Amino acid sequence: MGNDMMEAYLYEMNTLLEQLDELVLSAEKAECFSQDDVNEIFRIMHTIKGSSAMMEYNSLMTIAHRVEDLFFIIRDKTMAVISEELRPELFELIFQSIDFFRSEIEKVEKNEPLTEYIDNILENINRFANKIQPQEGAENQAGDQKAAAGQAASDAAGESGDSTGQAGTDVEFQSKEFPYGIHIFLDEGSGMENLRAFMLVNTVKDYCEEGQFDYYPPNVNTDPSAAAFIVEKGFVLRFLSEEEREKAIPAVTGNGSVREYQLFDYAEPAPAKESGADSTAQASDSQPQSAAAPKESAAAPDAQAGSKQPAQGQHIKESLISVNLSKLDQLMAVVGEIVITESMVTASPDLKGLKLDNFTQAARQLRSLTDNLQDISMSLRMVPVSATFQKMKRIVRDMGKKLNRPATLELVGADTEVDKTIVDSISDPLMHIVRNSMDHGIEETPEERIAAGKNPEGKIILAARHTGSEVIIEIIDDGRGADDDVILAKAIRQGLAQPGMNYSHQEILNFLLMPGFSTNTEVTEYSGRGVGMDVVKSNVENVGGTVFITSEKGKGMTTTLKIPLTMAIMDGMEVSVGSSIFTIPINNIRQIFKCSASEIIHDAVHGEMIKVMDNFYSIVRAKDFFQMEEGFDDFNKGILLWVESGDRSFCLFVDELVGEQQVVVKPLPNYVNEFGIKNFGVSGCTILGDGNISIILDIVNLYTAAQAC
Repeated sequence: MGNDMMEAYLYEMNTLLEQLDELVLSAEKAECFSQDDVNEIFRIMHTIKGSSAMMEYNSLMTIAHRVEDLFFIIRDKTMAVISEELRPELFELIFQSIDFFRSEIEKVEKNEPLTEYIDNILENINRFANKIQPQEGAENQAGDQKAAAGQAASDAAGESGDSTGQAGTDVEFQSKEFPYGIHIFLDEGSGMENLRAFMLVNTVKDYCEEGQFDYYPPNVNTDPSAAAFIVEKGFVLRFLSEEEREKAIPAVTGNGSVREYQLFDYAEPAPAKESGADSTAQASDSQPQSAAAPKESAAAPDAQAGSKQPAQGQHIKESLISVNLSKLDQLMAVVGEIVITESMVTASPDLKGLKLDNFTQAARQLRSLTDNLQDISMSLRMVPVSATFQKMKRIVRDMGKKLNRPATLELVGADTEVDKTIVDSISDPLMHIVRNSMDHGIEETPEERIAAGKNPEGKIILAARHTGSEVIIEIIDDGRGADDDVILAKAIRQGLAQPGMNYSHQEILNFLLMPGFSTNTEVTEYSGRGVGMDVVKSNVENVGGTVFITSEKGKGMTTTLKIPLTMAIMDGMEVSVGSSIFTIPINNIRQIFKCSASEIIHDAVHGEMIKVMDNFYSIVRAKDFFQMEEGFDDFNKGILLWVESGDRSFCLFVDELVGEQQVVVKPLPNYVNEFGIKNFGVSGCTILGDGNISIILDIVNLYTAAQAC
């Protein structure tokens, strides 16, 4: 199977499952599927069925087929067919199907074998279908109907002199008014054959006008007993003209239920003595045609779920295309090289002292164009966080059910866009934080919330917003909040805190971000396994972000993630220490100022400090930290940068500012990373206009390493 086809299949499946999850969650909240919802789910399942059949994933095709059948019943009879008592079971059944599809898609992505045992979920779907459409008389009546159908077949065969069951020999299938027929045989054991036949009739209506064809048996949509007849003898579509029949063949070949089909034409009844020979000749000219091969086109009618299908011959202009992410990575790399080369050309030392008006004008225009190219290439990688946010709704819903802890999730700013790679990286951290809010934050019972003067239903807010070069994501719950005494006691037991020391509220909250810390006393499905917020912190910092927690006991907790828009290109402030140039991300700098030696405070514990806006901050000398020979030691000569990242805030002493510059972030070579250089405040490097390399500083690790020295 080609990689392109597989990628298209996986993309389509993940997109459809996200749509389905969102749709069912909304419907569950409304306690009812609207008619549009039913039609949408029917179309989505039809697409999944066709696409999976094309990829030969039979288990996915079968489940999608059964759910499609179920929603055909609901579409035909409306939601009135499902009592209010049965609706929670329907929602649970669809969620179970979504989880099955999602787990199977994950296996496809990992190249693992798919699940073959699907009897349990099939049984659940069939049981529910029987509840809303009971088969009158059940098995006994079905047996009688099958026997009657068999007797009818024998009688018809006796009249025609042939018992092969071919369409051309069954008088009841013949129609002089509609002489051109297609005899269809459905998959064995597919169930609800009468409804499948009626679905096929509706599909044919998209290809042929009403009045141009009919079908036999004629009462498939109202008489469940027709199912036994179709099992025994098949189902027939009949057309006014051969052209109309040709139009309908794609509807037959594209139907996932059709096992095989054969064409036949009306023939005048022959005399009894000749009927045997004639019917044999007719049968030999009417060989069954397998519908398995053309099933590859099954996905075509619903290439995009929810979209209206164009009429035959109508062309719809494509306005969107999907592009492999690796190609966008290559584009960004090339754009980055262009930015670097442009800086090298315009800042060339050979041009110093020369007055070149035309060159300066051209260079200014080139800079404008490269900036535009850079912005456009970055925007191609930007995707809204809505898809990631929507997944959290399902987590809140499932945990609320299992923990018997009703809660709602409110999304704010879901259309905020972030780099695709960063969106993928923050999915797991967000999932963990939302689970924490449900498991640790929201009170265990509605009664406990009512006693605290709160709404009995918990509330979690997931909000995103832009602030210049970064995105702020907040996860806010209105639960119990953090208990400082409980957290501190646990931190002391784990050796993270010293007994008898006074810790501030924020310092106590920071223990939650340390490895292995968990306030749960027992292991549950969701927490207490030693994998805590430290993993969230690590994952967010890997993409250049920070995590910050605030909380008030009894009021709730807020976890804030600060994420850069992109990791490829950033705004940086270049500073010098001796002859070396360092780059500091602009969003980490709060203030830049000069100071005198008299303003420096010498503390026995924290070393050199300075007072800024009524707070005292430690000073880190870049020259001493990196053990450099060059650079200023006198505070009167150098400059201080007040920098901040998450809960870390300090002042960095450097020689002077070189200037603000948009830089292309280059990762460090692997052989350098092996020395753990990232732990000492170095996150990467960039190439300057003169061709020299500038080290990009990581404020968080720089502070941690400086404090450890």
